[in-house]
Amino acid sequence: NSYCKFSFSSARLFPTMRAHMFLLTIFLVGFAPFCMGVQAHAQDTQTSQNSDDSHIVVSVAPNGPSAVFDTSMGPISCKFFEKQAPKTVAIFIGLAEGTKSWIDPYTQTKVLHKHYYDGTKFTRVVPEFIIQGGDNIGNGRGTAGFTFPDEIDPYLSFDTPGKLAMANSGKNTNGGQFFITEQADTSLDQRYTIFGQCDLSSVEVIKAIARVKRDRNDKPIQSVVLKTVTIVRQGEPPPQSAATASESTPASPARSEKQASKVQK
Repeated sequence: NSYCKFSFSSARLFPTMRAHMFLLTIFLVGFAPFCMGVQAHAQDTQTSQNSDDSHIVVSVAPNGPSAVFDTSMGPISCKFFEKQAPKTVAIFIGLAEGTKSWIDPYTQTKVLHKHYYDGTKFTRVVPEFIIQGGDNIGNGRGTAGFTFPDEIDPYLSFDTPGKLAMANSGKNTNGGQFFITEQADTSLDQRYTIFGQCDLSSVEVIKAIARVKRDRNDKPIQSVVLKTVTIVRQGEPPPQSAATASESTPASPARSEKQASKVQK
């Protein structure tokens, strides 16, 4: 605001210091508040602009244990967003380790101390989009027998490949099914609970699974089996199936065409 600066060299124009001080006083009383108002307006504008930028996605690092999916086509390792989705992570771990009960879809009886995901199959694979698993029936409708609310974090986005999220059939209908993205696809943002990030080597396995032959419903013709899910906590070694996998590294962003398909269970 250069127009708000007063040049003291102008004092030479006045015959006495008293006249100079008189005019300076008038300036400070009358014009300086205007300058302050201009600066305050500029600050308010900047604050408003920052508020308008609240939609910008901030990268969040995974911060919990890891899950190693031992599939018939190789291991997939994903680290949880435990702080952002604590209930989802707790339920997933409980189902994977058998510490949370679930309902057998055939007998309708409660099951405890049995690993929910072991032996299930990936029921939907779409190249350049997702692979979906956790269906204990195998027809795309399997569930753990209960639902739980979404945990949508405003700073988590499907902005990188390898995002692990819960599949659903609408708001707050999470169950046992999950999906993992092959590419970045922000059209999924704020619709599904993101609770993990898979590493770069795992994305290659995801790509391979997504490209198996499938039927008109995107179900693999030759089954891709999820043998087991192992939870690896801090300080614990990875299971043998993932021993040769590269160190966990977030996958790099990739552009992809928006997919019209919804991720449903």
